[in-house]
Amino acid sequence: MPWAKTDAMKERVKFALEWERRWKQTHGGRVDMSELCRMFGISPPTGYLWIRRYRDAGHDLRALQDRSRRPHSNPRAIAPHVEEFIVDARKERPRWGARKLRAWLADRYPGRVWPSASCIADILKRRGLAVPRRRRRRVVPLTQPFAACDRPNAVWCVDFKGWFRTGDGEKCYPLTLIDAYSRYLLRCEGVIDPDGHRVQRIFDSAFREFGLPSTIRSDNGPPFASTGAGGLTALSVWWLRLGIRLERIEPGKPQQNGRQERFHLTLKLDVPPARDLCAQQRAFDSYRVDYNEERPHEALGQKPPATAYERSRRSYPRPQMHVDVPLYCHQVAVESHALALESVALFPLDGGRWQVSYGPIELGTIDDAHLDRGLIRPRRRRTSIQRLSLDEEV
Repeated sequence: MPWAKTDAMKERVKFALEWERRWKQTHGGRVDMSELCRMFGISPPTGYLWIRRYRDAGHDLRALQDRSRRPHSNPRAIAPHVEEFIVDARKERPRWGARKLRAWLADRYPGRVWPSASCIADILKRRGLAVPRRRRRRVVPLTQPFAACDRPNAVWCVDFKGWFRTGDGEKCYPLTLIDAYSRYLLRCEGVIDPDGHRVQRIFDSAFREFGLPSTIRSDNGPPFASTGAGGLTALSVWWLRLGIRLERIEPGKPQQNGRQERFHLTLKLDVPPARDLCAQQRAFDSYRVDYNEERPHEALGQKPPATAYERSRRSYPRPQMHVDVPLYCHQVAVESHALALESVALFPLDGGRWQVSYGPIELGTIDDAHLDRGLIRPRRRRTSIQRLSLDEEV
């Protein structure tokens, strides 16, 4: 036969009822507790404990249930008004987690003592204000493209977030420009058509307000890069003439510009589509102020980006780059709209070939014996990042 299934509560009930039966047989007299406890395999102190609880409750079997060991009072418990303050802050900032809320509250109300981030997380979870995170696979971080981001304005990251339609059905392409070191959101502009002229006007405004960066990092799509000579566009040629280095991430690897991609997710969740492009831009402008000056950033020690950013010392407009003319140099026609009316340098090579360059960018070679082939572009080298830089600042 199989063993009979039982539990502690059933054994306590049997023990109490057997004690009560014996107690009634003696008409309220003495019951041999030692024998009774040996029958149920418990110690006499334990038997006396359960009988005392049973009698104190007026012979109510519910008294035999396990009691909570939680203390009646906790001197370290969070005060109700502090908990309500945290809940109100979460409702005001529904996208912020416990660490950001604590940093923001400590900065806004420095005279108060706030609970730890883990306690705040427990409060949000208990009040139904926490959303469980989806588990993600851990991958080896790719840090090489960000090695030079050691000061403000060392690297600016630019990219277009995926387009969406506003309430009136118009397409909106958000262009975001971020300082890689401080995460400062320099520009967040919604444009109808992501062409080079509109982007250049946005950069012109940013350069006038913040000065010039040392490097601009982008992907390989228009208007930042092209399939033409040197991968240049009119926009990137303008950057070069301003003395700005160019960095392009490897095609198909947006994680090399991870700051930008992570911000685009935050922007999508925090700023929904508006009724039209004007209303959308007002929402972007308002969010940019809040993101830079209020929202704590974990990578900055829970400080907002404005505390880590400062204006560039490189003024704009500055003298544009002058292409050094070597001994053997001619102005030749290169089939590239971006280099229209620009001078390129020719350097002699072996075998009657000439290297064609625009500043630091190698465009290709020309062979005197095969002039009909035109410009022979160099083969693309597979590297983790294509860094185009000037030999020295101008």
